[in-house]
Amino acid sequence: MAVWYNGLLHERPRSVTIEVGGRGTRKIGWFDELKLRTASAVLLAACALGALFAGVEAFGALVALVALVMCWEWGHIVRRGGGRDVSFVVHALAVLLAILAVIVANLDWSLGVLAAGAVTLLVLNFQSGPGVSVLGVIYVGVPAVALVWLRGAEPFGLTAVLFIFSVVWASDIGAFAGGRLIGGVKLYPSISPNKTWAGLISGVIAASCVAVVFWGVVAEVPFGYLVGCAAVLSVAAQLGDLAESALKRLFRVKDASDLIPGHGGFMDRLDGVVTAATLGVAIGLAINGAAPARALLFGA
Repeated sequence: MAVWYNGLLHERPRSVTIEVGGRGTRKIGWFDELKLRTASAVLLAACALGALFAGVEAFGALVALVALVMCWEWGHIVRRGGGRDVSFVVHALAVLLAILAVIVANLDWSLGVLAAGAVTLLVLNFQSGPGVSVLGVIYVGVPAVALVWLRGAEPFGLTAVLFIFSVVWASDIGAFAGGRLIGGVKLYPSISPNKTWAGLISGVIAASCVAVVFWGVVAEVPFGYLVGCAAVLSVAAQLGDLAESALKRLFRVKDASDLIPGHGGFMDRLDGVVTAATLGVAIGLAINGAAPARALLFGA
């Protein structure tokens, strides 16, 4: 039996061992774990959509909370310090202040805060792998700021962020289906032995179907452009999945954390959102910096 973990196809053991409330372990069958993973995914999606529709401030608060956890997970992976070192404090403060700055001030101020945090971490970790600590500010901070800033770009901010989320989710589902049902040639076996080209292509097809739905709902959206944009974001999301797998393999860590039952950590679940959101905002800025959300959807 096979199952999809973080966009990758793995062989499913007959049972798995999980930690329960810090009081020991117990074994659960694959079907019980599947139900646990599904329930966790539905709850996370509901929280994300609820905050997204509630407004910029509510969405920013949720993004800040998740970003804080991802800062801790990054430290857990690359420094083994988690939340027990000063680098985590600097990392978290830089990201949280950058999110606040993009809500109350502007994007330039926000990027300036991230730059200051990156320089500080460079100094703090100058003799012990400064690159990965600096990269953590970029990895967590840039997509968090991008999503909040895009959500505030009215009148299409909500639709643009929903488009990115839908593309990533559809890519995950499509990649799972293609990888499991088709299999075939491996995509990058030295990093992810079970990820296949069939899964990648299936994810792109699923994301393109999402674009068709948005084309039918949002008036005057160019069909060809939106499908192409969804395909590009899908590839970016799946490459983000692959990059996070490479990071964990480099530091010999299975999951970023065990905070999400059946899924690992927030970095494990949001690796595709990280790259797709960053690229999506970059596309919007490149087309029309004054109206990035509209530009992402309409290509003009």
